[in-house]
Amino acid sequence: MSYEHPSLAPLAARLAAVPTLPADALDAEEIAVMGRKQGELTLLLKSLATLSIEEKRAMGGALNQLKQAFDAAFAARRAELAATAAAVEARQVDLTMPARQSWTGTRHPVTLVVDEIVEIFRGLGFTVALGPEVETDALNFTMLNFPPDHPAMDMHDTLYLGGEGGGGQVGERLLLRTHTSPVQIRVMQDGPPPYRVVIPGMVYRNDAFDPSHAPAFSQIEGLAVDEGITFVDLKATLTHFARRFLGPDTRVRFRPSFFPFTEPSAEMDVGCRLCDGAGCPACKGTGWMEILGCGMVHEQVLRNVGLDPERWTGFAFGMGPQRIAMQRYGLPDIRLLYGGDMRFLTQVGGGTP
Repeated sequence: MSYEHPSLAPLAARLAAVPTLPADALDAEEIAVMGRKQGELTLLLKSLATLSIEEKRAMGGALNQLKQAFDAAFAARRAELAATAAAVEARQVDLTMPARQSWTGTRHPVTLVVDEIVEIFRGLGFTVALGPEVETDALNFTMLNFPPDHPAMDMHDTLYLGGEGGGGQVGERLLLRTHTSPVQIRVMQDGPPPYRVVIPGMVYRNDAFDPSHAPAFSQIEGLAVDEGITFVDLKATLTHFARRFLGPDTRVRFRPSFFPFTEPSAEMDVGCRLCDGAGCPACKGTGWMEILGCGMVHEQVLRNVGLDPERWTGFAFGMGPQRIAMQRYGLPDIRLLYGGDMRFLTQVGGGTP
């Protein structure tokens, strides 16, 4: 729109600038142009009363057009700024943050824990053994001395593949392994003792996703079989591991427990690092945190792989690196390790975002 009267040229220029005004200048500009007392356009409209009829005809229509144009321009600019602010909030973008070229990746905190645990056991003569995540019922349960009616073999605890029954009898069904223990059977079937292995890998259980459980998680198991191994060797090995990993002053205790594949069996606890043993919600007020289960390899398991339990003995253990990572980094909820938030993962893992 053009405004031919020379006195309106400054207002026309200000109207053209309205669509580019920032949010913090919009109100001030509207008051300067259309304020009820001293607005530039308002004063011109008031001055019409002093003009002749010809001048009123020349100026009145143009001023009314300008007023309508300013009203529309200010409303449109406010709507545009509001839409931009809503879009920024929806994306959760902080426009005041300094720019960065790209994210720099880092290893996941659980990966760091797994690697450190493996290195500690490498120093004790253990090697790494791996196995498939899809296993048979026999390797996952039967050969590990699970009775056929054990609750872990129910559909609501274990993720079977191919529907109920998996297309075959017990021992033939396929499942997502519930622990890395089948790799122990594979190692013992592969050749004669001695064995000293640690077995990291993913395992799967039909569990709810809550602050302390996940349906898919990492596990590390260990196996040592040789002539003359006793429970003293088990305790010495695992105590050494705990004090290497958590600190030389770490308190350790072993509690009797039960696992089908070990006898005797135990749970290993360490002094809670979050409360220094005073008792807190994380350790349920006991001052102790369970970090792994362990025990002497059951005689029947040795027989299942063709080893003579009168000659060979051994111990096995299993731990969850996620829970150990929670203890190391003081995390109250295991789900923090699954969220994929790079800010959190790089802060815990020591990387640079």
